Amino acid sequence: MVILIKVVQLLLSLSILVIFHEFGHFIAARIFKTRVEKFYLFFNPWFSLFKFKKGETEYGIGWLPLGGYCKIAGMIDESMDREQMKQPPQPWEFRSKPTWQRLIIMLGGVTVNIILAICIYIAILSIWGEQYLPTSEVKYGISVNAMGFELGLHNGDRILTIDNKKVEEFSAIPKQIVLDQAKTIQIIRDNKKMNIQIPAGFVSKLIQSKSADFISYRFPFEAKKFVLGSVAEKAGMKVNDRIIGINDSLFPYFDEFRGALQRYKNQKVNILVIRTGDTVKLPLTVPAEGKIGVYPRDLSAFFKLKEKSYNVVTAIPTAFSMTFEKTADYLKSLKLLFKQEKAYESVGGFISIGSLFPDAWDWLTFWTWTAFLSIMLAVINVLPIPALDGGHVMFLLYEIIFRRKPSDKFMEYATMTGIIILLGILIFANLNDILKLFR
Repeated sequence: MVILIKVVQLLLSLSILVIFHEFGHFIAARIFKTRVEKFYLFFNPWFSLFKFKKGETEYGIGWLPLGGYCKIAGMIDESMDREQMKQPPQPWEFRSKPTWQRLIIMLGGVTVNIILAICIYIAILSIWGEQYLPTSEVKYGISVNAMGFELGLHNGDRILTIDNKKVEEFSAIPKQIVLDQAKTIQIIRDNKKMNIQIPAGFVSKLIQSKSADFISYRFPFEAKKFVLGSVAEKAGMKVNDRIIGINDSLFPYFDEFRGALQRYKNQKVNILVIRTGDTVKLPLTVPAEGKIGVYPRDLSAFFKLKEKSYNVVTAIPTAFSMTFEKTADYLKSLKLLFKQEKAYESVGGFISIGSLFPDAWDWLTFWTWTAFLSIMLAVINVLPIPALDGGHVMFLLYEIIFRRKPSDKFMEYATMTGIIILLGILIFANLNDILKLFR
C-alpha cells in the first residue's frame, strides 16, 4: 500500500509538471500563430491511451510516463519528422518565425515551470502558512549520527552560529554546512562555548554516505498515540506518559531511547515512564524490529515554533523569494555533486524521486515537493544539451550572435545525439536506483 501511495503521488506530480511545461511551449507558439500539431501527456510510441483532435492540434495521453511533448510544426525535435522539413517553409511554421519569437517559444516551458512553483508556494503559504523551529528554541541540544560525530559535534550540543552568523531556522543548518560550504560551527557544550572546525573533505564524505539527517533536534519522548497492537500499550503505557529509560538506565530523549532499544531486541525489559510525577515500570518484551509501537508528541509540545499567516496577496513576495532561493540551492547542489568523486553513484531516477514523497498522503508535503520538482525540471531543461529546451536556446543564441542558422542537417544530427545522451542518462539513472535496492 505504501508503494502504491508513493507511485500515485509521483505520477500525479509528474503529470502536473509535464502538462504545465508543455503548455508553456503551446501558449507561446499560439501567441505567435505557430501551429501546434500534437500536445501529449506522456509519450505514445505505437499507440495512445486516449486522444482527440480539436482544431489543428491532436491532444492525447501516451502510455510511456517518461515526460510529454508539444509537437510544433516546422521544428526539428524528438519526433524527427524529416518529411515535413523537406517541404517549403510555411508562414505558420516554427522555422518561419523571427528568432526572438522562436526563443520565447523555447523558453515557454521553463518559464511556466518557474511560475508554477511560485503559484504553488503562494497557495501553500495562504493555506498552511509558514511554521519552523528557530535555532534558538533547540533547548535540549542536538542529536547527531556517525557523520555528525565525525564533523566534531556531540549529542546535546547547542548550535549558536555557523561561520559566526546566526541561522534563524534550525532546518537550514545542514544546508548552510553543505551547500554554502561553511568552515566553522560555534556551539555550547557542557556550558562552555566552543568553535568547531569543519574537517576538510567532510562534505564529500557526507554526500557519499547519503546521510541527510546528520544533525537533528533532541526532544523528550512523550507518548502521543499507539500503533495497532503496540506492545507498550499492552504493557500499560498511556498517552502523555514520558518515557525516560530502560531497566536501570536513563534515556530521557527520543533519540537516546530509540538507539538504546535496539540493544534489547527479543528481550524482557522494564520501560521507565513518568506519569503524573511518579516513576512507573512497565515490563514488556521488545519485538524483533526494536520498536514498541509509540508515536512521540508533536514538536509544538516542547518548542515554541515560529508561525506566520499569509493571504494570497501577502504570500506573493515570500513565494518569489522561496522560488529563487530553492533554484539557487539546486544549482549549488548540482555544482557540488559533480565536484565529487564517483558523482555518478548519486544519480537517481524515478525510484529516487518517488522516495521523496511520504508513505501516507499529505497534501502539504505533496505540493511542497511538486513545487521543488517544477524548479528542478526548469533547471534541467535549460541545460545546453541538444533535444532539451536549453539545446534549442543555445542554437538560437548562436543564430542571434552570428546572424545565420545552423543547417537543418546539423540540427537533425545534434538532436539525435541529444536524444541518445538523454536516453543513456535516463537508463543509467534508473538502473542506478535498482542497484541501490540491492546494496
